[in-house]
Amino acid sequence: MDILIQILQLLLSLSILVVVHEFGHFFAAKVFNTRVEKFYLFFNPWFSLFKFNFKGTEYGMGWLPLGGYVKISGMIDESMDKEQLAKAPEPWEFRSKPAWQRLIIMVGGVTMNVILAYAIYIGMLFFYGEKYLPTSEVNRYGIVTDELSREFGLLDGDKILSIEGKYIDNFQRIPITIILEEAQSLQIERNGKVMDITLPEGSIGKLVKHESAGFLSFRTPFVIEGFGENSPAEASGIQKGDTIIGLNDQIIPYFQDFRLVLQEYKNQDVQIVLKREQDTLSLPVTIPDNGLLGVYPRGVDMIFDFHQKDFSLLEAVPAGFAKTIDGIGGYLKQLKLLASPEVKAYESVGGFITIGSIFPKQWHWESFWRLTAFLSIMLAVLNLLPIPALDGGHVMFLFYEIIARRKPSDKFMEYAQIVGMVLLFGLLIFANGNDILKLFS
Repeated sequence: MDILIQILQLLLSLSILVVVHEFGHFFAAKVFNTRVEKFYLFFNPWFSLFKFNFKGTEYGMGWLPLGGYVKISGMIDESMDKEQLAKAPEPWEFRSKPAWQRLIIMVGGVTMNVILAYAIYIGMLFFYGEKYLPTSEVNRYGIVTDELSREFGLLDGDKILSIEGKYIDNFQRIPITIILEEAQSLQIERNGKVMDITLPEGSIGKLVKHESAGFLSFRTPFVIEGFGENSPAEASGIQKGDTIIGLNDQIIPYFQDFRLVLQEYKNQDVQIVLKREQDTLSLPVTIPDNGLLGVYPRGVDMIFDFHQKDFSLLEAVPAGFAKTIDGIGGYLKQLKLLASPEVKAYESVGGFITIGSIFPKQWHWESFWRLTAFLSIMLAVLNLLPIPALDGGHVMFLFYEIIARRKPSDKFMEYAQIVGMVLLFGLLIFANGNDILKLFS
Protein backbone atom coordinates (compact mmCIF):
# COMPACT_ATOMS: atom_id res chain seq x y z
CA MET A 1 0.00 0.00 0.00
CA ASP A 2 2.89 2.36 0.83
CA ILE A 3 4.43 1.82 -2.62
CA LEU A 4 1.05 2.38 -4.29
CA ILE A 5 0.69 5.75 -2.53
CA GLN A 6 4.19 6.76 -3.69
CA ILE A 7 3.38 5.70 -7.27
CA LEU A 8 0.12 7.68 -7.25
CA GLN A 9 1.89 10.79 -5.94
CA LEU A 10 4.60 10.42 -8.59
CA LEU A 11 2.05 10.04 -11.41
CA LEU A 12 -0.01 13.01 -10.21
CA SER A 13 3.09 15.18 -9.88
CA LEU A 14 4.39 14.16 -13.34
CA SER A 15 0.95 14.79 -14.86
CA ILE A 16 0.86 18.32 -13.46
CA LEU A 17 4.42 19.03 -14.60
CA VAL A 18 3.89 17.66 -18.11
CA VAL A 19 0.56 19.43 -18.71
CA VAL A 20 1.96 22.75 -17.46
CA HIS A 21 5.15 22.38 -19.51
CA GLU A 22 3.37 21.47 -22.73
CA PHE A 23 0.76 24.18 -22.16
CA GLY A 24 3.64 26.69 -22.23
CA HIS A 25 4.53 25.59 -25.77
CA PHE A 26 0.85 25.37 -26.74
CA PHE A 27 -0.03 28.84 -25.48
CA ALA A 28 2.98 30.53 -27.09
CA ALA A 29 2.25 28.77 -30.39
CA LYS A 30 -1.37 29.95 -30.32
CA VAL A 31 -0.29 33.52 -29.57
CA PHE A 32 1.69 33.53 -32.82
CA ASN A 33 -1.05 31.75 -34.82
CA THR A 34 0.94 28.54 -35.13
CA ARG A 35 -1.09 25.38 -35.63
CA VAL A 36 -0.85 22.78 -32.84
CA GLU A 37 -1.86 19.37 -34.16
CA LYS A 38 -1.66 17.34 -30.92
CA PHE A 39 -1.52 17.93 -27.15
CA TYR A 40 -0.79 14.75 -25.20
CA LEU A 41 -0.24 13.81 -21.57
CA PHE A 42 2.14 10.81 -21.67
CA PHE A 43 3.29 9.15 -24.88
CA ASN A 44 0.96 7.13 -27.09
CA PRO A 45 2.89 4.67 -29.28
CA TRP A 46 0.40 2.43 -31.16
CA PHE A 47 -2.68 3.63 -29.24
CA SER A 48 -4.10 6.27 -26.88
CA LEU A 49 -6.09 5.74 -23.69
CA PHE A 50 -8.47 8.42 -24.98
CA LYS A 51 -8.46 11.32 -27.42
CA PHE A 52 -10.75 13.97 -28.86
CA ASN A 53 -10.54 16.84 -31.32
CA PHE A 54 -11.27 20.46 -30.48
CA LYS A 55 -10.72 23.40 -32.84
CA GLY A 56 -8.19 21.52 -34.98
CA THR A 57 -6.10 20.08 -32.15
CA GLU A 58 -6.17 16.45 -31.01
CA TYR A 59 -6.08 16.23 -27.21
CA GLY A 60 -5.35 12.88 -25.61
CA MET A 61 -3.67 10.74 -22.98
CA GLY A 62 -1.09 8.09 -23.80
CA TRP A 63 -0.33 4.94 -21.87
CA LEU A 64 3.45 5.39 -21.47
CA PRO A 65 4.08 7.79 -18.53
CA LEU A 66 7.49 9.08 -19.64
CA GLY A 67 6.42 12.65 -20.35
CA GLY A 68 4.14 14.25 -22.90
CA TYR A 69 4.25 16.39 -26.03
CA VAL A 70 2.62 18.94 -28.25
CA LYS A 71 3.00 18.43 -32.01
CA ILE A 72 3.44 21.80 -33.68
CA SER A 73 2.99 22.01 -37.44
CA GLY A 74 6.20 22.48 -39.41
CA MET A 75 8.56 21.61 -36.55
CA ILE A 76 11.14 18.81 -36.49
CA ASP A 77 10.41 17.05 -33.20
CA GLU A 78 10.20 13.56 -31.72
CA SER A 79 7.38 12.67 -34.16
CA MET A 80 9.94 12.83 -37.04
CA ASP A 81 7.16 13.84 -39.45
CA LYS A 82 9.13 14.15 -42.72
CA GLU A 83 6.14 14.27 -45.06
CA GLN A 84 5.07 17.68 -43.82
CA LEU A 85 8.60 19.07 -44.18
CA ALA A 86 8.77 17.91 -47.81
CA LYS A 87 5.98 20.35 -48.69
CA ALA A 88 6.26 24.12 -49.12
CA PRO A 89 5.99 25.99 -45.79
CA GLU A 90 2.51 27.20 -44.86
CA PRO A 91 1.98 30.49 -42.97
CA TRP A 92 0.59 28.68 -39.91
CA GLU A 93 3.65 26.43 -39.56
CA PHE A 94 6.43 26.78 -37.00
CA ARG A 95 9.12 26.98 -39.67
CA SER A 96 7.40 29.97 -41.29
CA LYS A 97 7.59 32.12 -38.16
CA PRO A 98 10.36 34.62 -37.41
CA ALA A 99 13.22 33.30 -35.27
CA TRP A 100 12.21 35.40 -32.24
CA GLN A 101 8.70 33.92 -32.27
CA ARG A 102 10.04 30.39 -32.57
CA LEU A 103 12.40 31.12 -29.67
CA ILE A 104 9.49 32.21 -27.46
CA ILE A 105 7.53 29.09 -28.42
CA MET A 106 10.48 26.86 -27.49
CA VAL A 107 11.11 28.45 -24.07
CA GLY A 108 7.38 28.51 -23.28
CA GLY A 109 7.48 25.13 -21.53
CA VAL A 110 10.49 25.95 -19.35
CA THR A 111 8.98 29.32 -18.48
CA MET A 112 5.75 27.69 -17.34
CA ASN A 113 7.66 25.20 -15.16
CA VAL A 114 9.48 28.03 -13.41
CA ILE A 115 6.19 29.90 -12.97
CA LEU A 116 4.60 26.74 -11.55
CA ALA A 117 7.39 26.32 -8.99
CA TYR A 118 7.08 29.99 -8.06
CA ALA A 119 3.28 29.68 -7.65
CA ILE A 120 3.67 26.54 -5.50
CA TYR A 121 6.22 28.24 -3.23
CA ILE A 122 3.93 31.25 -2.80
CA GLY A 123 1.03 28.95 -1.89
CA MET A 124 3.11 26.86 0.51
CA LEU A 125 4.50 29.88 2.33
CA PHE A 126 1.02 31.40 2.58
CA PHE A 127 -0.78 28.23 3.76
CA TYR A 128 1.95 26.41 5.71
CA GLY A 129 4.51 29.07 6.55
CA GLU A 130 8.12 28.07 7.05
CA LYS A 131 9.20 25.68 9.80
CA TYR A 132 12.63 24.23 10.50
CA LEU A 133 14.96 23.23 13.33
CA PRO A 134 17.57 25.95 13.93
CA THR A 135 21.18 24.84 14.27
CA SER A 136 21.37 26.93 17.46
CA GLU A 137 18.72 24.66 19.03
CA VAL A 138 20.64 21.50 18.10
CA ASN A 139 23.76 23.05 19.59
CA ARG A 140 22.12 23.02 23.03
CA TYR A 141 22.90 19.30 23.25
CA GLY A 142 25.16 18.62 20.25
CA ILE A 143 25.00 16.25 17.31
CA VAL A 144 24.78 12.48 16.94
CA THR A 145 27.13 11.01 14.32
CA ASP A 146 27.20 7.88 12.21
CA GLU A 147 30.10 5.98 10.65
CA LEU A 148 30.57 8.47 7.79
CA SER A 149 30.42 11.65 9.87
CA ARG A 150 32.91 10.09 12.32
CA GLU A 151 35.15 9.33 9.33
CA PHE A 152 34.96 13.04 8.52
CA GLY A 153 36.31 13.80 12.02
CA LEU A 154 33.07 14.63 13.84
CA LEU A 155 32.12 13.18 17.24
CA ASP A 156 28.90 12.85 19.23
CA GLY A 157 28.27 16.06 21.12
CA ASP A 158 30.04 18.35 18.64
CA LYS A 159 28.28 21.64 17.88
CA ILE A 160 28.31 22.78 14.24
CA LEU A 161 29.22 26.48 14.10
CA SER A 162 29.69 27.05 10.36
CA ILE A 163 30.59 25.56 6.98
CA GLU A 164 33.54 27.28 5.34
CA GLY A 165 32.94 30.12 7.80
CA LYS A 166 29.24 30.47 6.86
CA TYR A 167 26.60 29.85 9.53
CA ILE A 168 23.71 27.62 8.38
CA ASP A 169 20.56 28.49 10.31
CA ASN A 170 18.54 25.45 9.16
CA PHE A 171 20.19 22.36 10.68
CA GLN A 172 18.71 20.01 8.06
CA ARG A 173 20.39 22.06 5.29
CA ILE A 174 23.90 21.31 6.58
CA PRO A 175 24.56 18.06 4.60
CA ILE A 176 23.24 19.44 1.28
CA THR A 177 25.21 22.66 1.84
CA ILE A 178 28.40 20.65 2.32
CA ILE A 179 27.68 18.88 -0.99
CA LEU A 180 26.62 21.85 -3.12
CA GLU A 181 29.35 24.17 -1.85
CA GLU A 182 31.90 21.34 -2.08
CA ALA A 183 33.01 22.36 1.40
CA GLN A 184 36.55 21.63 2.53
CA SER A 185 36.13 22.44 6.22
CA LEU A 186 33.66 22.74 9.09
CA GLN A 187 33.96 24.86 12.18
CA ILE A 188 32.76 23.16 15.37
CA GLU A 189 32.77 23.49 19.13
CA ARG A 190 33.95 20.43 21.08
CA ASN A 191 34.03 20.40 24.86
CA GLY A 192 33.95 24.19 24.90
CA LYS A 193 36.80 24.55 22.41
CA VAL A 194 36.34 25.94 18.88
CA MET A 195 37.98 23.73 16.25
CA ASP A 196 38.37 23.60 12.48
CA ILE A 197 37.64 20.19 10.91
CA THR A 198 39.22 19.64 7.48
CA LEU A 199 37.16 17.19 5.48
CA PRO A 200 39.14 14.25 4.02
CA GLU A 201 39.71 13.86 0.30
CA GLY A 202 36.73 12.33 -1.49
CA SER A 203 34.31 13.27 1.28
CA ILE A 204 31.80 14.99 -1.04
CA GLY A 205 31.51 11.89 -3.22
CA LYS A 206 30.98 9.68 -0.16
CA LEU A 207 28.31 12.02 1.19
CA VAL A 208 26.50 12.08 -2.17
CA LYS A 209 26.32 8.26 -2.14
CA HIS A 210 25.47 8.07 1.57
CA GLU A 211 21.95 6.69 1.90
CA SER A 212 21.55 6.97 5.66
CA ALA A 213 19.63 9.90 7.12
CA GLY A 214 21.85 9.65 10.21
CA PHE A 215 24.89 11.47 8.81
CA LEU A 216 24.06 14.31 11.20
CA SER A 217 21.34 13.88 13.79
CA PHE A 218 20.84 15.55 17.17
CA ARG A 219 20.98 14.52 20.80
CA THR A 220 17.96 14.91 23.08
CA PRO A 221 17.45 14.45 26.82
CA PHE A 222 15.55 11.26 27.71
CA VAL A 223 12.24 12.64 28.97
CA ILE A 224 9.46 10.08 29.47
CA GLU A 225 6.30 10.96 27.54
CA GLY A 226 4.37 7.67 27.78
CA PHE A 227 4.48 3.92 28.29
CA GLY A 228 3.87 0.85 26.16
CA GLU A 229 1.92 -2.22 27.18
CA ASN A 230 3.53 -4.24 30.02
CA SER A 231 6.22 -1.60 30.38
CA PRO A 232 8.97 -2.64 32.84
CA ALA A 233 9.75 1.05 33.40
CA GLU A 234 6.18 1.86 34.43
CA ALA A 235 6.07 -1.22 36.68
CA SER A 236 9.21 0.01 38.48
CA GLY A 237 7.63 3.37 39.38
CA ILE A 238 9.01 5.56 36.60
CA GLN A 239 6.51 8.32 35.75
CA LYS A 240 5.62 10.50 32.80
CA GLY A 241 7.79 13.63 32.84
CA ASP A 242 10.77 11.91 34.50
CA THR A 243 14.15 12.54 32.86
CA ILE A 244 16.47 9.52 32.75
CA ILE A 245 20.07 10.57 33.31
CA GLY A 246 21.96 7.37 34.07
CA LEU A 247 22.23 3.60 34.32
CA ASN A 248 23.88 1.97 37.36
CA ASP A 249 27.05 4.01 37.88
CA GLN A 250 27.10 5.55 34.39
CA ILE A 251 25.90 9.09 33.69
CA ILE A 252 24.01 8.92 30.37
CA PRO A 253 21.95 12.09 29.93
CA TYR A 254 20.91 11.60 26.29
CA PHE A 255 18.30 9.27 24.83
CA GLN A 256 20.40 8.23 21.80
CA ASP A 257 23.30 7.08 24.01
CA PHE A 258 21.09 5.46 26.65
CA ARG A 259 19.25 3.33 24.08
CA LEU A 260 22.53 1.83 22.85
CA VAL A 261 23.95 1.15 26.31
CA LEU A 262 20.70 -0.48 27.48
CA GLN A 263 21.12 -3.26 24.87
CA GLU A 264 24.08 -4.56 26.89
CA TYR A 265 21.83 -5.32 29.90
CA LYS A 266 19.21 -7.67 28.43
CA ASN A 267 17.64 -9.95 31.08
CA GLN A 268 19.50 -8.15 33.87
CA ASP A 269 18.49 -6.07 36.91
CA VAL A 270 19.74 -2.48 36.70
CA GLN A 271 19.36 0.81 38.53
CA ILE A 272 17.81 3.58 36.44
CA VAL A 273 18.87 7.04 37.62
CA LEU A 274 16.40 9.83 36.89
CA LYS A 275 15.41 13.39 37.72
CA ARG A 276 11.88 14.05 38.98
CA GLU A 277 11.32 17.75 39.47
CA GLN A 278 14.07 18.68 41.98
CA ASP A 279 14.82 15.14 43.15
CA THR A 280 17.31 12.56 41.84
CA LEU A 281 16.02 8.98 42.16
CA SER A 282 17.44 5.51 41.51
CA LEU A 283 14.87 2.82 40.69
CA PRO A 284 15.46 -0.90 40.07
CA VAL A 285 14.27 -2.22 36.70
CA THR A 286 14.53 -5.68 35.14
CA ILE A 287 15.44 -5.26 31.46
CA PRO A 288 13.59 -7.79 29.22
CA ASP A 289 15.23 -9.78 26.43
CA ASN A 290 14.38 -7.09 23.85
CA GLY A 291 16.56 -4.57 25.68
CA LEU A 292 13.78 -1.96 25.93
CA LEU A 293 12.18 -0.08 28.83
CA GLY A 294 8.77 0.09 27.15
CA VAL A 295 8.59 3.89 27.12
CA TYR A 296 7.97 6.68 24.61
CA PRO A 297 10.48 9.54 24.77
CA ARG A 298 9.27 13.12 24.49
CA GLY A 299 9.10 14.30 20.86
CA VAL A 300 11.50 16.83 19.39
CA ASP A 301 8.68 19.38 18.94
CA MET A 302 8.40 19.50 22.74
CA ILE A 303 12.16 19.68 23.35
CA PHE A 304 13.35 22.15 20.71
CA ASP A 305 12.00 25.56 19.74
CA PHE A 306 11.42 25.19 16.00
CA HIS A 307 11.59 28.27 13.80
CA GLN A 308 8.06 29.00 12.58
CA LYS A 309 7.30 31.98 10.39
CA ASP A 310 3.89 32.69 8.87
CA PHE A 311 3.52 34.73 5.68
CA SER A 312 0.80 36.99 4.43
CA LEU A 313 0.08 36.71 0.71
CA LEU A 314 1.98 39.96 0.17
CA GLU A 315 5.02 38.59 2.04
CA ALA A 316 4.82 35.21 0.29
CA VAL A 317 5.26 36.73 -3.19
CA PRO A 318 8.89 37.95 -2.79
CA ALA A 319 9.77 35.05 -0.46
CA GLY A 320 8.48 32.56 -3.05
CA PHE A 321 10.57 34.26 -5.74
CA ALA A 322 13.68 33.95 -3.55
CA LYS A 323 12.99 30.23 -2.98
CA THR A 324 12.56 29.69 -6.73
CA ILE A 325 15.87 31.39 -7.56
CA ASP A 326 17.58 29.47 -4.75
CA GLY A 327 16.12 26.21 -6.11
CA ILE A 328 17.39 26.91 -9.63
CA GLY A 329 20.86 27.79 -8.32
CA GLY A 330 20.94 24.67 -6.15
CA TYR A 331 19.99 22.38 -9.01
CA LEU A 332 22.60 23.94 -11.31
CA LYS A 333 25.20 23.14 -8.64
CA GLN A 334 23.95 19.55 -8.55
CA LEU A 335 24.41 19.28 -12.31
CA LYS A 336 27.93 20.65 -11.93
CA LEU A 337 28.71 17.80 -9.51
CA LEU A 338 27.72 15.26 -12.19
CA ALA A 339 30.71 16.41 -14.25
CA SER A 340 33.14 16.10 -11.34
CA PRO A 341 35.42 13.04 -11.74
CA GLU A 342 36.29 13.17 -8.03
CA VAL A 343 32.72 13.24 -6.73
CA LYS A 344 31.38 10.65 -9.23
CA ALA A 345 27.85 11.87 -8.56
CA TYR A 346 26.71 10.21 -11.79
CA GLU A 347 26.84 6.89 -9.92
CA SER A 348 23.96 8.13 -7.78
CA VAL A 349 21.79 9.25 -10.71
CA GLY A 350 18.42 7.54 -10.50
CA GLY A 351 15.31 7.11 -12.61
CA PHE A 352 11.65 6.75 -11.83
CA ILE A 353 12.20 4.46 -8.83
CA THR A 354 14.50 7.02 -7.22
CA ILE A 355 12.12 9.90 -7.96
CA GLY A 356 9.15 7.90 -6.66
CA SER A 357 11.01 6.97 -3.46
CA ILE A 358 11.41 10.61 -2.42
CA PHE A 359 7.64 10.94 -2.02
CA PRO A 360 6.32 10.07 1.47
CA LYS A 361 4.69 6.67 2.04
CA GLN A 362 1.61 8.37 3.43
CA TRP A 363 -0.21 11.03 1.44
CA HIS A 364 1.02 14.39 2.72
CA TRP A 365 0.02 17.44 0.69
CA GLU A 366 2.74 19.76 1.99
CA SER A 367 5.46 17.25 1.03
CA PHE A 368 3.74 16.56 -2.29
CA TRP A 369 3.72 20.22 -3.32
CA ARG A 370 7.26 20.83 -2.07
CA LEU A 371 8.55 17.91 -4.17
CA THR A 372 6.46 18.96 -7.18
CA ALA A 373 8.01 22.44 -7.02
CA PHE A 374 11.49 20.89 -6.89
CA LEU A 375 10.72 18.57 -9.82
CA SER A 376 9.30 21.50 -11.79
CA ILE A 377 12.59 23.38 -11.37
CA MET A 378 14.50 20.21 -12.27
CA LEU A 379 12.43 19.77 -15.43
CA ALA A 380 12.97 23.41 -16.41
CA VAL A 381 16.75 23.26 -15.96
CA LEU A 382 17.16 19.89 -17.68
CA ASN A 383 15.04 21.00 -20.64
CA LEU A 384 17.33 23.98 -21.20
CA LEU A 385 20.42 21.79 -21.59
CA PRO A 386 21.81 22.28 -25.14
CA ILE A 387 20.97 18.73 -26.22
CA PRO A 388 19.13 18.16 -29.53
CA ALA A 389 15.59 16.83 -28.89
CA LEU A 390 15.35 18.96 -25.74
CA ASP A 391 14.02 22.51 -25.74
CA GLY A 392 17.56 23.71 -25.06
CA GLY A 393 18.79 22.07 -28.26
CA HIS A 394 16.18 23.93 -30.32
CA VAL A 395 17.07 27.16 -28.50
CA MET A 396 20.75 26.61 -29.28
CA PHE A 397 20.04 26.26 -33.00
CA LEU A 398 17.74 29.29 -32.94
CA PHE A 399 20.49 31.42 -31.40
CA TYR A 400 22.80 30.17 -34.14
CA GLU A 401 20.20 31.23 -36.71
CA ILE A 402 19.80 34.69 -35.15
CA ILE A 403 23.57 35.25 -35.00
CA ALA A 404 24.51 33.67 -38.36
CA ARG A 405 21.30 34.92 -40.06
CA ARG A 406 20.68 31.59 -41.71
CA LYS A 407 18.82 28.47 -40.66
CA PRO A 408 20.43 25.07 -40.23
CA SER A 409 19.10 22.83 -43.00
CA ASP A 410 16.09 20.59 -42.38
CA LYS A 411 18.31 17.56 -43.00
CA PHE A 412 20.77 18.74 -40.34
CA MET A 413 17.94 19.34 -37.87
CA GLU A 414 16.57 15.88 -38.64
CA TYR A 415 19.91 14.20 -37.88
CA ALA A 416 20.41 16.37 -34.79
CA GLN A 417 16.99 15.28 -33.52
CA ILE A 418 17.91 11.61 -33.99
CA VAL A 419 21.23 12.09 -32.15
CA GLY A 420 19.44 13.90 -29.33
CA MET A 421 16.83 11.17 -28.98
CA VAL A 422 19.55 8.50 -28.83
CA LEU A 423 21.31 10.48 -26.09
CA LEU A 424 18.09 10.92 -24.13
CA PHE A 425 17.18 7.24 -24.37
CA GLY A 426 20.73 6.40 -23.30
CA LEU A 427 20.41 8.64 -20.24
CA LEU A 428 16.99 7.15 -19.48
CA ILE A 429 18.37 3.61 -19.64
CA PHE A 430 21.41 4.58 -17.52
CA ALA A 431 19.34 6.26 -14.81
CA ASN A 432 16.76 3.50 -14.53
CA GLY A 433 19.50 0.87 -14.83
CA ASN A 434 21.11 2.43 -11.76
CA ASP A 435 17.79 2.03 -9.94
CA ILE A 436 17.59 -1.65 -10.85
CA LEU A 437 21.19 -2.29 -9.77
CA LYS A 438 20.47 -0.62 -6.41
CA LEU A 439 17.43 -2.86 -5.91
CA PHE A 440 19.50 -6.02 -6.42
CA SER A 441 22.51 -4.76 -4.44
